Amino acid sequence: MTVRAFVPYPDKRLRTAADPVPAITETVRMIWDDMVETMDAMPGVGLAAPQIGIMMRLAVVDASDKRGQAVRMANPEVLHASVQFRKYEEASPNLPGVSAIIERPRAVTVRFLNEAGEIEDRDFVGLWATSVQHQIDHLNGKVYVDHLSPLRRKMLVAKSQKMTR
Repeated sequence: MTVRAFVPYPDKRLRTAADPVPAITETVRMIWDDMVETMDAMPGVGLAAPQIGIMMRLAVVDASDKRGQAVRMANPEVLHASVQFRKYEEASPNLPGVSAIIERPRAVTVRFLNEAGEIEDRDFVGLWATSVQHQIDHLNGKVYVDHLSPLRRKMLVAKSQKMTR
């Protein structure tokens, strides 16, 4: 397993929808392993493949109190979202040094291809739901700052880029 480097914002890969995964292969499993290792090294609660420059619809999420509970997903899609919303301070290693409060559905039901290559529907609540939605945004070419007003987004991006120079 390898800790991968993050693609810096505004790299065009962060604005491009990732390609569907036709099947779970050994290559996909190796990428997932690297993604979990990279997520744990951040430390973070989720990671999407485009964040490390891999344009495949792959994500990992682990919002557990103890690490080692990562859910590995290919082609995740939200089937249902709760009407209740939850605010959470989100950040991304692609935009280091900044964060913002984002409001998302408190719970979601997600369909994805799991490690066994089977279609699975799973409910996620709280931080798990926030992270899954954040990762699906990445897979669709969207970054958390896209949920902000244009002025707030511009300020955060400028601050992040200033910090990384």
